[in-house]
Amino acid sequence: MFKKILPLLLLTLLLSCKDTEENAVQTTWISGQIVNPTLDFIIFSSGNEILDTVKLDSNNFFLYKTDKIKAGLYNFMHSETQVFYIEPGDSLLMHINTMDFDESLAYSGRGGEQNNLLMYLYLKNETENNNLPNWYTLSSEEFTHKIDSLKQLKLQEYQDFINRYEVAEGFKNAALANINYDYFIKKEKYTAANRNNPEKFDQHFFDYRNDVDFERDELRFYYPYYRFMNRYFENVIYSEYDNVAMVDRSSYDFNHRKIQLIDSLVTSDTLKNSLLRNNALWYLLNANDAKEERKFFEEFSKMNTNNKHIAEVSKMLEITVKLTPGNTVPNVALVNTENVVKDLLSIIKAPTVIYFWSGQSTAHYKNIHSRAAELKSKYPEYDFLGINTDTHFKKWRQTISKSGYNPLQEFQIENLSDAEKKLLLRYKNSAIVLDKDGIILEGKTNLFNTNFEELLLGFLNR
Repeated sequence: MFKKILPLLLLTLLLSCKDTEENAVQTTWISGQIVNPTLDFIIFSSGNEILDTVKLDSNNFFLYKTDKIKAGLYNFMHSETQVFYIEPGDSLLMHINTMDFDESLAYSGRGGEQNNLLMYLYLKNETENNNLPNWYTLSSEEFTHKIDSLKQLKLQEYQDFINRYEVAEGFKNAALANINYDYFIKKEKYTAANRNNPEKFDQHFFDYRNDVDFERDELRFYYPYYRFMNRYFENVIYSEYDNVAMVDRSSYDFNHRKIQLIDSLVTSDTLKNSLLRNNALWYLLNANDAKEERKFFEEFSKMNTNNKHIAEVSKMLEITVKLTPGNTVPNVALVNTENVVKDLLSIIKAPTVIYFWSGQSTAHYKNIHSRAAELKSKYPEYDFLGINTDTHFKKWRQTISKSGYNPLQEFQIENLSDAEKKLLLRYKNSAIVLDKDGIILEGKTNLFNTNFEELLLGFLNR
């Protein structure tokens, strides 16, 4: 279907022409169309470093041209994020329907076939990993046999591909890393599911860990690699505990031990810093003790040599310590649907759950409002306030009206830059639970957490 779209055919012809005034091999083009866009732009990045923000035109097409890109893996984001591989001189075209983001994503143009292979592997891995829990009761030998078979099928697809196409070594390494580290994470998931049954593991089950490479800088933001790394380090820590001991994954001790392992085992500074950063942010987002959070930051700062990471985590620390239980919620300014500015504390009249949403993701704001309505029906003692993080007042109010949401329970941030310094606005599904006086009971939680209702009940029964 993608190749039948006339505008993209014309664009392909345009991009295939050599510009006599520049070296076409060094000029890279990334273009395409987004169906049902949720934003008016697309972001290209290398890990956490944004390369450019590209506007969609009136037909939802985008075009990005650069002569500075290096061969490797990159990200693009339009509400959701995906990874692609590109080399200087490629003219890559994308087609995406946001209603079915990953499944609809197709590539063409120079560099298209290899990215279609990566997407094929991604979708296979996602399907397999969703079904994986059905095999956790198997013996370790049976489990290994099953995932070995899945791996061999993907290796055959890969071999058939490189027999048909001439591709760079960098792409081969990325594709093989996709296959191998997804295989490794399947083993780690089985390990986690059976950590209380060590007798299940045969003597060769963990041999694959000898093949783990802790120096793959080029993979530090590639999902099969960093997913594996996080699961691997957690399993190592769990193995250090007594099998019957209760382990709090969000505790200071657990997370401090995790960054110690990363610091001692990962030999690449770039990769080490990235893993330390990600785990520090995760810990601060889930911690509930300001003293321990500060102590953790001190230890993290000694291990991470990237000053930007340290500054970023320091800013996160400033926010999270203010959201620990017992503090008064930051009194940010809000706007109601009548365009009247209200202080947050002035609208707290009962035990309250605050959650955040944006009109940029239709699926998300519908899901989170549905969840809030469900919880309100079960726990009428609580008010549930939806706080919008967009900056367009009329669009927000139109969404409230069109969706049938209670306007008395909906507010929009008045000063976004100020609120971002005080609240965790950019984290999906984040929520804050307050008592009737605006005192934080739980400052860093999630409406979809499995224990969220237990939390609400516990606060009511105090």
